[in-house]
Amino acid sequence: MTAVATDEFLRTLGIEEINAGGFGGSWVGSGPTLEVTTPVDGSRIASVQQVTEEEYDTIIDRAHGAFRHWRTVPAPKRGEIIRLLGNQLREVKRELGALVTLEMGKIAAEGEGEVQEMIDICDFATGLSRQLYGLTMHSERPDHRMYEQWHPLGVVGVISAFNFPVAVWSWNTAIAAVCGDAVVWKPASGTPLTAIACTKIAEQVCLDNDVDPAIFSLVVGKGSTIGARLLADTRIPLVSATGSCQMGYQVAQVVGKRLGRTILELGGNNAIIVTPSANLDLALRAILFGAVGTAGQRCTSTRRIIVHASVQDELVKRLVAAYKGIRIGDPRDPNTLMGPLVTHGAVNDMQAALKRIDQEGGEILFGGETLDGPEYLGGHYVTPCIAAVKNEFAIVQEETFAPILYIIGYGKAGSSPADAVEEVADAVRLHNDVPQGLSSAIFTENMREAEYFLSHRGSDCGIANVNIGTSGAEIGGAFGGEKETGGGRESGSDAWKTYMRRQTNTINWSTDLPLAQGVSFGD
Repeated sequence: MTAVATDEFLRTLGIEEINAGGFGGSWVGSGPTLEVTTPVDGSRIASVQQVTEEEYDTIIDRAHGAFRHWRTVPAPKRGEIIRLLGNQLREVKRELGALVTLEMGKIAAEGEGEVQEMIDICDFATGLSRQLYGLTMHSERPDHRMYEQWHPLGVVGVISAFNFPVAVWSWNTAIAAVCGDAVVWKPASGTPLTAIACTKIAEQVCLDNDVDPAIFSLVVGKGSTIGARLLADTRIPLVSATGSCQMGYQVAQVVGKRLGRTILELGGNNAIIVTPSANLDLALRAILFGAVGTAGQRCTSTRRIIVHASVQDELVKRLVAAYKGIRIGDPRDPNTLMGPLVTHGAVNDMQAALKRIDQEGGEILFGGETLDGPEYLGGHYVTPCIAAVKNEFAIVQEETFAPILYIIGYGKAGSSPADAVEEVADAVRLHNDVPQGLSSAIFTENMREAEYFLSHRGSDCGIANVNIGTSGAEIGGAFGGEKETGGGRESGSDAWKTYMRRQTNTINWSTDLPLAQGVSFGD
């Protein structure tokens, strides 16, 4: 991709040499300058003027004012604005996908795929705007009607991570908007340009349709100042935060202290169980995408393979052969399958993890090298790694945000088919024996193994799949995990309820005043 082409798609998205980092109906930014570079080759893309704390306060006030009117707009009309937002995203899918690739380092197909997720959730939310259902309940009191309804909640804070710089915002924003909420977005400091581009798209949709664009507000600023203000801000009843488990603990404590709500999407330590009956061709493809896609920088990336001893050697042999054929390099090249890690720090974290694997008694079976040379400018490129380990290793219990795939055996090579089915319980025990609980999968052709994995004795993750991998969740289902993953849910199913406040209503249409539970209080 030439510099001219880069300039063209940046101009299409409204990205300038210097960009204001705050929006609350108008663009502001007089705080410290943030230089944005690309992990592709380390070069500078543009700069952002971050918001000051005073500007933050103004933006939140504007967002709250916009909410007060937006909540009175009928939900289907709110859905129409989201439909139009989705249509506008369709118009710039290629350009916005290219910016995701440039700023974050995803390969081109994944960059555009992330924008498609935004389009899909807009479609979902548009239909949802006519389905914000409550329930009716039979009252125990005669001539009374009881029901529940759902009201808009307020201003929702969205803190997104670098690895999904636009999709996470859309999962929250499209749903929150049709629910009648305003949104204030604090993006990761490494990927603010995609946030600015998305906010400008949403702004124009609002202006074209006589809607206050402050319902889609933005604050680019340091976590220690602007982020801290957002977490402690009582004007924000719900904070949706995506990031590390360590970050999640802080968010939960600060927001919980003021009795605010949180949606936490934190770390994953996702495993695939491969049983003796598994289709290894299918499993191989799923593992490859899950472990290497986004250079292992997805919360749903496959980290652990728990494989039966009878097929372990064969699977590892196939994996090593497949890893040798992975094309690593410039993510803008359509032939590239794995791009760079996002920062030098991520590269260093990976190398530190590899040292710990060796120190704890593991074995590197393939990869793990850093790459240099003219085709690997910036120093962010590595070869994906396969390592034989034990599940109880301290390093395996952690999530290293890098393309390291752990091989963990279970069962006995000479097991009978019946014994192998019984041994799946051991595989599930290993699977569940980590602090995180996001995504999981099993590859098997045996119904008993599949059903055990999906039962209450099986996977303890928020997502559990059979014969597909851990990565690539659809927007129609609620997305999120258990344990240290945070317990929050975003996107589909009934995740919308988190963005609203529930109200139970009782109407007495009689001339009497009976009390519940048959209580009598005087004559």
